[in-house]
Amino acid sequence: MRLKNKVAIVTGAGSGFGEGIARRFAAEGAKVVVNDINAQGGERVAGALGASGLFVKADVTQGADWARLVQSAVSAFGRLDIVVNNAGWTHRNKPYLEVTEAEFDRVYAVNVKSVYLSAMHAVPAFRTGGGGCLVNIASTAGIRPRPGLTVYNSSKGAVVLMSKSMAAEFGPDRIRVNCVNPVFSPDTALSAEFAGGALTEEAKKRFLSTIPLGRFSTPLDVANACLYLASDEASMVSGVCIEVDGARCV
Repeated sequence: MRLKNKVAIVTGAGSGFGEGIARRFAAEGAKVVVNDINAQGGERVAGALGASGLFVKADVTQGADWARLVQSAVSAFGRLDIVVNNAGWTHRNKPYLEVTEAEFDRVYAVNVKSVYLSAMHAVPAFRTGGGGCLVNIASTAGIRPRPGLTVYNSSKGAVVLMSKSMAAEFGPDRIRVNCVNPVFSPDTALSAEFAGGALTEEAKKRFLSTIPLGRFSTPLDVANACLYLASDEASMVSGVCIEVDGARCV
């Protein structure tokens, strides 16, 4: 019960990595606000958590929705200790000059602006409670980019740098900020876009060939890294990135 008496918000928790994180946190004693823009997936996950789960539909690119997310956590469970910024988006794998302005704006809104907004609304709640932690799901793409995903890659690089700077700024408030950088996984809703539109067996082989450990990351792999960073075992760990990538970034 490494998160006993902790209250967490996990964004994008209706499927994929977010679902794995929400389930792992609840299993370790946390009360979890399951956030997703997809009500069907979010309600399914929250329902599986029983009394430990609460679904809140919200758009992480909107400040008013973040205010409601944080207030829902405090109202339902009395406090807020952890925010996992897992919700993400990508443009399809294609040449840089084919990425539209609308796609650029959407990628940066979901991947970067959401992290900014999370801190704007969660940090006051953390301060009230005497501290807290943010775990931001970035990507190996932010530190070792692949061709064809330049705008997405740069958004994840922004998350990495912003997290480090936030860790330095919010440290005096006993607020820790860290990143988890997963490698490609076929278990996420974005995997086909990363592959260029179709997740074929050939595409899987191409991705797998770049991972020395010889397998893809899973929701449980990512959840375990988040669990460590959110737990008191990591009370002196802030401003770091954990690559969950089977040595791809070495």
